[in-house]
Amino acid sequence: MRLALIVALLSGALMLLGCASRGYVDQQTAATNERIDGVVTQVEHAQTDIQEVEERTDRNEAEVEELSKTAQEALDRAIEAGKLADGKFLYETVLTDEAVQFGFDRADLSDEARAALDDFAAGVKSRNEDVYIEIQGHTDSVGPESYNQKLGLERAEAVRRYLSREQGFALHRISVISYGESEPMVANDNRENRSKNRRVLLVVLK
Repeated sequence: MRLALIVALLSGALMLLGCASRGYVDQQTAATNERIDGVVTQVEHAQTDIQEVEERTDRNEAEVEELSKTAQEALDRAIEAGKLADGKFLYETVLTDEAVQFGFDRADLSDEARAALDDFAAGVKSRNEDVYIEIQGHTDSVGPESYNQKLGLERAEAVRRYLSREQGFALHRISVISYGESEPMVANDNRENRSKNRRVLLVVLK
């Protein structure tokens, strides 16, 4: 009888040990699975971050490809001068003679030009960012090259004065340059095309 009792006790102890072992194994397995799930989640987040970076890179490359020649030059000049925080092109706005009606052989801003600049200023301010603006003056090819260089600069200066005095833009965040007749949009072969070439380009950078 005593032997039977001993056997029964040993059997119970072994069963308890087996249950404890299975419980420990289950606990360790659950902890391991939890760690694996955490690692998988981190990998998924990392993959998402990589994809977002690649998409931003693709967008930036696409923006660079869309830059006009003179806008790219404006970006290069601003970077070289240390004017930018991020070294990025944001957008450009073109004010053509046919749209804003610069007077013939004049740099005065018409009412249409002022309205266009008001719209431009509102767009810049809505971004609530510190931006840098290069204003480029362009002309057609009528007249001496030296005169067109001067006229392009006068028109760019007129735009800078308006943005500073009427819209409160800081002068140190604006630069001007004249391309004169050297960078036409289209051939200067008729009145309509010459009107398109007489323009002011505002390049917004960050």
